[in-house]
Amino acid sequence: MKKQLLVLGLLSGFLAMQGAQAMTREEHSAAKDKIEADYKVDKARCDSLKDNAKDICEKEAKGKEDVAKAELEQSYKPSDSNARKVEEAKADAAYAVAKEKCDDQAGDAKKACQKDAKNQHDMARKSIKR
Repeated sequence: MKKQLLVLGLLSGFLAMQGAQAMTREEHSAAKDKIEADYKVDKARCDSLKDNAKDICEKEAKGKEDVAKAELEQSYKPSDSNARKVEEAKADAAYAVAKEKCDDQAGDAKKACQKDAKNQHDMARKSIKR
């Protein structure tokens, strides 16, 4: 019975490994090209906007691209380092957008907004496993 369970466990592990094949270099390159093309489309959508709305849109597009590239690297070469880079990219993108949104305000409200954005960014960065 134990021998049958061991064989069954090894067989299921082998089958799981067969299903989780690594991304090829060509697939990685194609995915990277798609991310860059998506960024260009997203950035072009921002051209119709004006003033700070355009700046916010561009920060969102750039953040989306940075996160997608980090996620691509994590799926291509999974590691703790790449997983950390994904979380850092998400935190940095959220901070860039939040900071840009503060530009719509003035005076003390703007300063408070920027301070809040910075505090949230700092907390997000601290929560990332090192």
